[in-house]
Amino acid sequence: MATLENINVFVRSVEFGSFSAAGRATGLSAAVVSHRIKMLEQHLGCRLFHRTTRKMQLTEQGRIFYERCLEIREAVERAETSVADMGAAPRGSLKITAPLGIGRRVVTPMIARFRADYPRIDVRLRLSDYLIDILMESVDMALRMAVMEDSTLIMRKIGDVERALVAAPSYLARRGAPKKPDDLFDHECLLLRFPGSSQARWSLVEDGEERQLPVDGSIDADDSDVITDWALAGLGIMLKPVFEVAPHLKSGALQRVLPDYPPVPVTLGVLYPYRHNIPTKVRAFADMLIPEMRTYVAENLKGLK
Repeated sequence: MATLENINVFVRSVEFGSFSAAGRATGLSAAVVSHRIKMLEQHLGCRLFHRTTRKMQLTEQGRIFYERCLEIREAVERAETSVADMGAAPRGSLKITAPLGIGRRVVTPMIARFRADYPRIDVRLRLSDYLIDILMESVDMALRMAVMEDSTLIMRKIGDVERALVAAPSYLARRGAPKKPDDLFDHECLLLRFPGSSQARWSLVEDGEERQLPVDGSIDADDSDVITDWALAGLGIMLKPVFEVAPHLKSGALQRVLPDYPPVPVTLGVLYPYRHNIPTKVRAFADMLIPEMRTYVAENLKGLK
């Protein structure tokens, strides 16, 4: 009978698209992953992958086996969760990722309280404005604020987030306020940029239609708080969630730009890589985080015109 370890290696190989990536996720070398796949193939009497130098693709038998393996893995997860939930305190390692700004201001302060409630859970927090590959990095939960695309990941929605273009009064006095989206091409746009970032294209609503503008500027950074500091210093125009800049809008340190052409909203939510039976440790943290985030957003927006 094919072992559960080899089945897990096979499923990971399909999910990550290569033996080397599956090896990194499971702590094995690419050679060991390849050997385990060969053992499965010998046991089943068929090839599971078409392999070339550039890619590997499931055979028809491999596709059928993969679908059945998912059912096996989910059954094992259900069994483990059922036992773990029978009165035992949640334990183990919990790997979380969140954007830098709200990670520092909301998630980080929560850790002490969470650890007080669940001392047997080890928290591994990774803050980054780069959208980490949850499966590749073996992340248990990700707090995301983005235009959510179709995904195999499970999302628990916190809410829709209004965004705005904003700039300091000193910048607008010096450069003039843009009147229409095309005017942005003649302005300094402060960009959050990293490999794979879509920030170089701002999506605005114009005449009821979404329009993507390829904007640019002379400075960019991979930390959203740095972008805010630059905007406050009068260095350019930035695109931000309204709740993040609400205190500066209330004080007048920042002003809205092109209010008649609002940016497309994004979704704030928690993503899980689990299809079923989310582990207790993950649910516990999400149950604490989600109301915290809703309160934080509402408090920041309170009193904003």
